Amino acid sequence: MSGARQVDVLRLGLGALFIIAFAITALVVMPYATLKDVPPPSGLKAYTEQQLRGRQIYIANGCIYCHSQQPRDPSIAPDQARGWGRPSVPADYVIDKPHLLGTMRTGPDLFNIAVRQPSEAWHLGHLYQPRAYLEGSIMPAYPFLFEERTGPAQPGETVVSLPPAYAKPGVRIVPTPEAIDLVAYLLALDRSYPVLPAEARR
Repeated sequence: MSGARQVDVLRLGLGALFIIAFAITALVVMPYATLKDVPPPSGLKAYTEQQLRGRQIYIANGCIYCHSQQPRDPSIAPDQARGWGRPSVPADYVIDKPHLLGTMRTGPDLFNIAVRQPSEAWHLGHLYQPRAYLEGSIMPAYPFLFEERTGPAQPGETVVSLPPAYAKPGVRIVPTPEAIDLVAYLLALDRSYPVLPAEARR
């Protein structure tokens, strides 16, 4: 290899390293340095053990691929007009590891789903058969998170009450512990507490 070609290869390598270093600094180091000491809002509650289990089920079933958890500012998108709540701020995610912001909205944003739909019974039925609650929904059903049983309900047993058109005569739908935990996590998604406006945080 000629000396001139070696110099070109060296320049190319150094240029690539510079671009990578710049990207890491701009996209990782600077945001971390800026946000690492952001205190949690006073209204933010830590997840319970059950809610953390449900969060893992949310991750394992790929809910993040269709649902975001980051309402945007009204100047950017009509998320508030859709009923998804105020725009999110960095402090909202202090307890979330990993963060589940999402990048797709095949389904609605879930940042404040507990405010919009606080019913455990609704969430259980919706997980079992989304189209029983929202006609035309493209969300997949999760029947593997439930058991179909016959006979009378047992003491303390939770039974999903489906709309008549979707109920199976003589069969009761019983959520597994995983379904109960997942719904507990969804019902923990309440970020309706007040936060300071951006101007006041500076």
